[in-house]
Amino acid sequence: MKRILLVEDDRNVQRLLQEELNDDGYSLIVVSNGKEALPYLEEKNGKKPDLIILDLRMPKMNGFETMGHIIKSRQDTPVIVHTAYSSYRNDVMVMAADAYVEKSHDLTRLKDVIRDLLDKSCADREK
Repeated sequence: MKRILLVEDDRNVQRLLQEELNDDGYSLIVVSNGKEALPYLEEKNGKKPDLIILDLRMPKMNGFETMGHIIKSRQDTPVIVHTAYSSYRNDVMVMAADAYVEKSHDLTRLKDVIRDLLDKSCADREK
């Protein structure tokens, strides 16, 4: 079962994604900000996710700062920036992510991107 780290402060979005993605066979780790996500970025703890879904606007440590930590730690974990704001698409930190998906009540695009990135990640590891 693939493990997804969801970094999202909105409780309603957390519940929706957890329910939908669990139904699709994924295991979700849910945290409310980047600071809570940091321990999951370390390989030594055995909790490293297969994919990260990252909101940008959060308290304590936002998605931009979190992306900085992901880049510094040389993560090979795919990252999807999942935000309600289209204006961040050309931000340098955001461009370092593997995908940019705007929030929507229709989760089809997000699910497609998750599946594609996980398939690509598995294929890359098999090489």
